[in-house]
Amino acid sequence: MLIYLIYFTVFIILAFVLSIAVKAITRGVEAKQIIKEEKNKELNDANEIQNLEIVSQLKELKDLQDKGIINEEEFNKAKSKILK
Repeated sequence: MLIYLIYFTVFIILAFVLSIAVKAITRGVEAKQIIKEEKNKELNDANEIQNLEIVSQLKELKDLQDKGIINEEEFNKAKSKILK
């Protein structure tokens, strides 16, 4: 009878330790996913800012061309540099 009590106690302790381990692993996976999502958001924000800067520069070039300050060849050269 004492043996069964010891086995039951060991089983309860093992179940408790396993539940703690599963919770820890789950939290780690969730934290990793959150970090990944934040990193992707930062990259998307950076790309969006870069794209807005490119559009702004192209608009400025087009204005210069429309005003006759630069010709078509100069516009195309500058545009190709911006887009690279």
